[in-house]
Amino acid sequence: MSTAEQYLKPEVINQIKRLDLRAQFVVKGFLQGLHSSPFHGFSVEFSEHRRYTVGDDPNDIDWLVYAKTDKYYVKKFEAETNITGYLVMDLSESMGYTYRQDLTKFDYAICLAASLGYLMIHQQDPVGLVTFGEKIQGSLAPRSKRTQLSTILSQLSKLSPTGRTDIARSLAQTAALLKHRSLLMIFSDLLADPDPVLQALMQLRHAGHDVILFHVLDEAEVRFPFHGMVEMIDPETGDKIAVDADGMRDDYLSELESFRRRYKEKCSRARIDYVELDTSMPFDKALLEYLLMRQARF
Repeated sequence: MSTAEQYLKPEVINQIKRLDLRAQFVVKGFLQGLHSSPFHGFSVEFSEHRRYTVGDDPNDIDWLVYAKTDKYYVKKFEAETNITGYLVMDLSESMGYTYRQDLTKFDYAICLAASLGYLMIHQQDPVGLVTFGEKIQGSLAPRSKRTQLSTILSQLSKLSPTGRTDIARSLAQTAALLKHRSLLMIFSDLLADPDPVLQALMQLRHAGHDVILFHVLDEAEVRFPFHGMVEMIDPETGDKIAVDADGMRDDYLSELESFRRRYKEKCSRARIDYVELDTSMPFDKALLEYLLMRQARF
């Protein structure tokens, strides 16, 4: 396994306790991987450029980039370079769950958010933070200064998942906060009625915002590795129920597939990026979605 792949594995990242170092390791591994992948052109090295198209001034071609890539790139203007991002974090108690992975859903999401924040600040993009449970619990205005990353990481490292959540209400409140077109990177297990959540997501798109929805589940929630009689506990209500795991496995997995497919189809129609993640997956899939979104905007 390459060093880059190691950097992106949740069980390796779990050995690093400081969030700032976790983010640096993930981004370093991600960028190393990009340099040897078909997505080399999405490297941060070229984040200030876009492909030359008919109508562009040939005098704007960056010949140093051409020498490296054999492709024509032009330097972006300041106005078309920056994208304002918000990391939007679900603080519900269910996010604190793990069965057999090193990281809980919340740990995994926090590490992803820290890495995306690191990547955005590295590209001089303003980034802010919104945290929510049943309503917005905290918000940090977006800035692109290097000190902003320290502020975001400090806030993220102090968070803990507790209580219930109202995702739809919180997203509506987030929409009311936004003064300009922004990119929202939402981290949630989406354990709620999908109808109002999808409605809130559509309203964000209708207002002109871009959205990447990171659906973070525990590896056990995706694979259902349970056997025999198992006591299931609702983390937000404390309700308990005994179930025959072997007898319900097929129905559970079918329901989960249907749930994810519904989000995937609805989000696709609304041009929302829906990213299925579980806590056993390397972090590069999520970071690549961000760079692809960023590239597609210009």
